[in-house]
Formats: sequence, structure tokens, C-alpha cells
Amino acid sequence: MTADPLFYEIFKEIPELFFELIGQLEKDPSIYKFSAPEIKQRNFRLDGLLLTSENHPNEPIYFLEAHSYQDDNFYNQLAAEIVLYLTQYQPPNHDWYAVVIYNARSSEGNFPRYLNFLLPHLRRFYLDELATTPEALLSVGVMRLIVENKSQGKTGELARVLMSQAQQELTDTTLKEKVLEFIKAVVIDKFASLSVEEIEAMLNLDSFNNLKTSRVYQEAKEEGIEQGIEEGIEQGILNQKLEMIPILLDLGLTVEQVAERLKLDIETVRKNTQQ
Repeated sequence: MTADPLFYEIFKEIPELFFELIGQLEKDPSIYKFSAPEIKQRNFRLDGLLLTSENHPNEPIYFLEAHSYQDDNFYNQLAAEIVLYLTQYQPPNHDWYAVVIYNARSSEGNFPRYLNFLLPHLRRFYLDELATTPEALLSVGVMRLIVENKSQGKTGELARVLMSQAQQELTDTTLKEKVLEFIKAVVIDKFASLSVEEIEAMLNLDSFNNLKTSRVYQEAKEEGIEQGIEEGIEQGILNQKLEMIPILLDLGLTVEQVAERLKLDIETVRKNTQQ
């Protein structure tokens, strides 16, 4: 995983943290569905969209962007995507907002004056500045963890603080479990080379909160098994093709014809011919 997919995983699985970030805690996240719809003109695709059903036209929709590098064309692209989406899909909602989450203010490019029509709908958040507030929001901390590039010690410390904060602040058991699992997933993704025991030590997990029993570990394990099976199948098919090379050559086919017949590159056929 990279940073952007992790952000959008929050919007999709834990929209409560998104609404906390924008100061709309009264919103009912269950009426929203996250998607990344394709816009046919010029093959644009929105990074993220929180859209209600047709039963809630008075609630706004949210166009979502997470950005961590400076790009002076960013707002042009964003405005084009939004206008094309509204034109093409014509949602029933009366209002909309574009929410851009920057890792730092220095990552924001220039805002063209001719896009001033976008300003009443634009909300920008800078994680490095929000993190310095006296009472940092849990949503800000989790998003900071995604873009954190510091040492294992600093990252582990932030993750432990966030897990403790989630335990104390979240009363909904399901939501609390989602947040805790997500924090673990981010740490595992950042330090994929570490063992389970090292991750547990970093997060200060005890025997009653063993990482191997968590959903994120089980999903990662299953993904690894599936990937291994797929790689094994692919390798088996390749081995069968390689075994056919000398047989086809003995039948009088040229190297080029063998490569075409087996759908291999010519260099691979020549290498295995020499062997």
C-alpha cells in the first residue's frame, strides 16, 4: 500500500474519522457510500467521492483528495474533474464540497484566480499544522501516521498514542475495532520487513491483543497465500513451456516460430536452447 490508498481506505471504511476532520460530527456516515467513479471525458477518475443515496438530496456530497507534493496544475485538474462529474452524473444533491488533505502547507501549489468559483466549496486541511493544536483530533493523528516518514521509534510512539486515544474516546465497539485495526495495518505496511513479534513490541501489544489473531494480519496472510498460489501456477505454466522448446525445435520450428507459438520472448527461447 501507498499513502493515497490508505487515505481512501479511511474514507471508505471509517467515514466517521473524515467527518470528525471536517467538523461535521453530526453527520450520519451510514447515508454515504464511498466510490472512485470514472469520468469518461479524457479518462478522468476521481480519487474519492462520498455520495449519498437519492433519499438524501439535502445532504452535500464530498469530493476527496489527499495530496503530498506540489503541483501547480492540481487545482485545474480538480476543478475539471468536479465539473465533468456534475455534468455527467447530475446527482440530486443540492450542494457539494471539495476536501483536500495536504501533509503540509508546502505541498500546496498555486491557486489560479480564474478558479475563484471553487473557493466557497473548497476546504483545505494541513496535517502538520493541525497536529500542533492542543487537543489533536484522532482523525488528524491517524492521517499523520499514514504520511509519517520518521524512525520506527517515532512511528511506534505515535501509533501507541493513537491506539490509546481510540480506546478512550470511541464508545462504539465496532468503530473502535476498525480504527485499531487500521492503525495496525498502517504500521505493518510501513515496516513490512519486521516480524510479527517486532511489530507487537513496537505497538506494545500484550498476549491478550496478539497481532496474529487480528483481522489485518489474517487478511495479509491470506493475501500472501493467494499470491503464492498464483505465482506457483504461473511458474508451473512457464516450466511447461520451457520443456516444450527442444521438442518444437526438433520438429523443425525456428526460434522465432517457437517464441510465437509459446508466447515467449525470443531471448528466453534462445537462452533455454543453449542450455
